[in-house]
Amino acid sequence: MKLLVIIPDSLSSLIQKGEITDRYYNPGNLFDEVHILTCNDDKPDSHELQKTVGTARLFLHNLPEEERFLIHNTRWFKPWLLEPWAKPFLYLVKEYQFKLLNDWAQPGIELAREIKPDLIRCHGNDTNAYLAGRIKLELGIPYVVSLHTNPDVDPRRRPLPPYGSWWEQLYSTIFDAIEIQGLIHADRVLPVYQSIIPYLERAGCSNYEIAYNVLPGENLIRKEDYALHHPVRVISVGRHYVHKNPENIIRAVGDLPNVHLTLVGDGPYQERLQALVSECGLEDRVVIIPAIPNSKLCSMLHEYDVFAVHVEAFGISKTVLEALLVGMPVITNLREGIGGQVPELDGDFVMRVNDTSDGYARAIRKLVEDDALRESQGRKAYARAQENWASAKTEMKYVEIYKQVMSSVRKKRP
Repeated sequence: MKLLVIIPDSLSSLIQKGEITDRYYNPGNLFDEVHILTCNDDKPDSHELQKTVGTARLFLHNLPEEERFLIHNTRWFKPWLLEPWAKPFLYLVKEYQFKLLNDWAQPGIELAREIKPDLIRCHGNDTNAYLAGRIKLELGIPYVVSLHTNPDVDPRRRPLPPYGSWWEQLYSTIFDAIEIQGLIHADRVLPVYQSIIPYLERAGCSNYEIAYNVLPGENLIRKEDYALHHPVRVISVGRHYVHKNPENIIRAVGDLPNVHLTLVGDGPYQERLQALVSECGLEDRVVIIPAIPNSKLCSMLHEYDVFAVHVEAFGISKTVLEALLVGMPVITNLREGIGGQVPELDGDFVMRVNDTSDGYARAIRKLVEDDALRESQGRKAYARAQENWASAKTEMKYVEIYKQVMSSVRKKRP
């Protein structure tokens, strides 16, 4: 059997970050051939990527998006297009965008005609899902789309004022139309978090099923010993920018003299965080590591006492899931953004605090001073994570969904 995977990401970047997972693009080794089509000109190392398709033969293809796509080119737009009286003009802009997309998609359709895949999988609902929809309409090949964010509350793409500039609003308006096309033709839509469901319901999509991301379970070592280190070891993992800003965790450590903090991550806030560490006089107790290969990071999580993180994203963070799967006592923030709290974190297996230095300091102090609480939090985290997000379970769910989709399509064919 053959699988065609269409993605918008740079695979070379994922390889560089060490963020590739065994069989991620071929769960359960279900397919004999996996063709990965990237919507860019990235040329990743095929040997490094082989593990992502298991035992299947791997083929790499490129279909770069065009610079003339309106969604990428601000010079086509003016603020007046957002005025109510300009709706007919906005309609013409959308129609022209779809014409450009259809022209771009034609080589992708011909590639699919040549490959003859049994199924198409799209990671994310970008122009890749639009292409999959065009392939299905012309060739009848089924496809599934996984959604990794809720665009309506994603801080990178606010759809309505006052959540963004006129350009961001226009981008959202046009891209919303493209996304909906990718959804309505899909045989199955796979949100990776519960918090994506409101977006699907707004878009009129009912053919969805939650399927959590497959994480590298083979590298996650269960935390069995909850005795404290001296000094206490706290770790925080995530990209350092406005919506994943660990400043209050750093300040909290300043109030906890026997605590050492390791920050793993890079981003535009890196210099700002380093300056804060110096300002608080914490150079000997706070270490910032820009990057650690994911396999190594997963294997060392259990060596820390507490996992603390600030995340404003609406979905449950991959790094939080990894910490939970290890059995770490986890501290995270109560979200202040649109949409409320992360549904997956409802319960007493994590500690959720206000995003203040005092909020984090109180939670860390509780876990440090109460041995029974610390162990209880870790063990409850492990139990909840294994029940819902263990890699063996999540991987097999994709296998089952793929089989169901392909089987239903075969039954419909004469």
